[in-house]
Amino acid sequence: MRALLQRVSRASVTVDHHIAGHIGQGLLVLLGVGQDDTESHVKTLVEKIVHLRIFGDDDGKMNRSLLDIGGEVLLISQFTLYADVRKGRRPSFTGAAPPAIAEPLVQRFMAALAAYDLKVEGGVFGAFMQVELLNDGPVTIWLDSEQI
Repeated sequence: MRALLQRVSRASVTVDHHIAGHIGQGLLVLLGVGQDDTESHVKTLVEKIVHLRIFGDDDGKMNRSLLDIGGEVLLISQFTLYADVRKGRRPSFTGAAPPAIAEPLVQRFMAALAAYDLKVEGGVFGAFMQVELLNDGPVTIWLDSEQI
Protein backbone atom coordinates (compact mmCIF):
# COMPACT_ATOMS: atom_id res chain seq x y z
CA MET A 1 0.00 0.00 0.00
CA ARG A 2 1.37 3.38 -0.98
CA ALA A 3 0.42 6.82 0.25
CA LEU A 4 1.56 10.21 -0.89
CA LEU A 5 0.92 12.74 1.87
CA GLN A 6 0.69 16.45 1.25
CA ARG A 7 0.41 18.84 4.19
CA VAL A 8 -2.28 21.33 3.18
CA SER A 9 -3.94 24.49 4.37
CA ARG A 10 -7.00 23.32 2.44
CA ALA A 11 -7.95 20.79 -0.21
CA SER A 12 -11.02 19.68 -2.12
CA VAL A 13 -12.09 17.09 -4.66
CA THR A 14 -14.70 17.62 -7.36
CA VAL A 15 -16.58 14.85 -9.19
CA ASP A 16 -19.02 15.66 -12.00
CA HIS A 17 -18.88 19.38 -11.19
CA HIS A 18 -19.87 18.78 -7.54
CA ILE A 19 -17.55 19.04 -4.55
CA ALA A 20 -17.35 15.52 -3.14
CA GLY A 21 -15.09 16.43 -0.22
CA HIS A 22 -13.21 19.36 1.25
CA ILE A 23 -10.96 19.96 4.24
CA GLY A 24 -9.12 22.71 6.01
CA GLN A 25 -5.70 22.28 7.62
CA GLY A 26 -4.46 18.72 7.52
CA LEU A 27 -3.40 16.13 4.96
CA LEU A 28 -4.31 15.26 1.43
CA VAL A 29 -3.64 11.51 1.20
CA LEU A 30 -3.35 9.94 -2.24
CA LEU A 31 -3.70 6.21 -1.62
CA GLY A 32 -2.69 3.35 -3.90
CA VAL A 33 -3.65 -0.23 -3.09
CA GLY A 34 -1.40 -3.03 -4.32
CA GLN A 35 -2.19 -6.59 -5.36
CA ASP A 36 -1.08 -8.13 -2.06
CA ASP A 37 -2.36 -5.48 0.36
CA THR A 38 -4.48 -6.47 3.35
CA GLU A 39 -6.11 -4.96 6.43
CA SER A 40 -2.75 -5.12 8.21
CA HIS A 41 -1.34 -2.69 5.64
CA VAL A 42 -4.25 -0.35 6.36
CA LYS A 43 -3.47 -0.42 10.08
CA THR A 44 0.26 0.13 9.54
CA LEU A 45 -0.16 3.14 7.27
CA VAL A 46 -2.96 4.78 9.25
CA GLU A 47 -0.94 4.48 12.47
CA LYS A 48 2.06 6.08 10.78
CA ILE A 49 0.04 8.88 9.17
CA VAL A 50 -1.87 10.05 12.24
CA HIS A 51 1.27 10.09 14.42
CA LEU A 52 3.79 11.57 11.96
CA ARG A 53 5.10 14.81 13.43
CA ILE A 54 5.00 16.96 10.31
CA PHE A 55 3.09 20.00 11.56
CA GLY A 56 4.79 23.01 13.06
CA ASP A 57 4.97 23.77 16.76
CA ASP A 58 5.17 27.28 18.27
CA ASP A 59 8.82 27.49 17.16
CA GLY A 60 8.04 26.41 13.60
CA LYS A 61 9.63 22.97 13.99
CA MET A 62 7.86 19.84 12.79
CA ASN A 63 6.88 18.47 16.19
CA ARG A 64 3.11 18.05 15.99
CA SER A 65 1.06 15.25 14.50
CA LEU A 66 -2.27 15.31 12.71
CA LEU A 67 -3.85 14.28 16.01
CA ASP A 68 -2.04 17.03 17.94
CA ILE A 69 -3.41 19.77 15.71
CA GLY A 70 -6.89 18.27 15.21
CA GLY A 71 -6.20 18.18 11.48
CA GLU A 72 -8.43 16.91 8.73
CA VAL A 73 -7.87 14.35 5.97
CA LEU A 74 -8.93 14.26 2.34
CA LEU A 75 -8.45 10.69 1.08
CA ILE A 76 -8.20 10.07 -2.66
CA SER A 77 -7.81 6.59 -4.12
CA GLN A 78 -5.11 6.66 -6.80
CA PHE A 79 -4.10 3.41 -8.50
CA THR A 80 -1.53 5.35 -10.56
CA LEU A 81 0.80 5.29 -7.55
CA TYR A 82 1.58 1.76 -8.77
CA ALA A 83 2.69 2.91 -12.21
CA ASP A 84 5.57 0.87 -13.60
CA VAL A 85 7.49 2.84 -16.22
CA ARG A 86 10.49 0.54 -16.64
CA LYS A 87 9.44 -0.58 -20.13
CA GLY A 88 8.37 1.61 -23.00
CA ARG A 89 6.59 4.92 -22.67
CA ARG A 90 3.19 3.83 -21.46
CA PRO A 91 2.92 3.02 -17.75
CA SER A 92 1.74 -0.38 -16.62
CA PHE A 93 -0.53 -0.60 -13.60
CA THR A 94 -0.47 -4.36 -13.05
CA GLY A 95 0.89 -3.85 -9.53
CA ALA A 96 -2.31 -2.07 -8.51
CA ALA A 97 -5.08 -4.11 -6.94
CA PRO A 98 -8.26 -4.59 -8.97
CA PRO A 99 -11.29 -2.56 -7.84
CA ALA A 100 -12.89 -5.55 -6.08
CA ILE A 101 -9.89 -5.68 -3.73
CA ALA A 102 -8.94 -2.01 -3.64
CA GLU A 103 -12.30 -0.37 -2.95
CA PRO A 104 -13.04 -2.21 0.34
CA LEU A 105 -9.50 -1.47 1.56
CA VAL A 106 -9.86 2.23 0.71
CA GLN A 107 -13.15 2.29 2.67
CA ARG A 108 -11.44 0.50 5.58
CA PHE A 109 -8.61 3.06 5.43
CA MET A 110 -11.12 5.89 5.65
CA ALA A 111 -12.89 4.25 8.59
CA ALA A 112 -9.57 3.63 10.38
CA LEU A 113 -8.68 7.33 10.07
CA ALA A 114 -12.15 8.38 11.25
CA ALA A 115 -11.79 6.10 14.29
CA TYR A 116 -9.28 8.67 15.59
CA ASP A 117 -12.08 11.28 15.67
CA LEU A 118 -10.63 13.07 12.67
CA LYS A 119 -12.73 14.73 9.99
CA VAL A 120 -12.15 12.50 6.96
CA GLU A 121 -13.57 13.16 3.53
CA GLY A 122 -12.91 11.49 0.21
CA GLY A 123 -13.51 11.31 -3.47
CA VAL A 124 -15.51 8.73 -5.39
CA PHE A 125 -13.72 5.45 -6.00
CA GLY A 126 -12.99 4.89 -9.69
CA ALA A 127 -14.35 8.27 -10.77
CA PHE A 128 -12.53 10.97 -12.70
CA MET A 129 -11.71 13.53 -10.02
CA GLN A 130 -10.30 17.02 -9.94
CA VAL A 131 -8.25 17.65 -6.80
CA GLU A 132 -7.35 21.14 -5.65
CA LEU A 133 -4.98 21.87 -2.80
CA LEU A 134 -2.97 24.57 -1.14
CA ASN A 135 0.23 22.78 -0.15
CA ASP A 136 1.51 24.06 3.19
CA GLY A 137 5.29 24.25 3.24
CA PRO A 138 5.41 22.51 0.87
CA VAL A 139 5.59 19.23 2.73
CA THR A 140 5.13 16.07 0.67
CA ILE A 141 5.95 12.61 2.03
CA TRP A 142 5.95 9.19 0.34
CA LEU A 143 5.01 6.12 2.40
CA ASP A 144 5.10 2.52 1.27
CA SER A 145 3.83 -0.17 3.66
CA GLU A 146 6.63 -2.49 2.46
CA GLN A 147 9.20 -0.01 3.78
CA ILE A 148 7.66 0.78 7.17
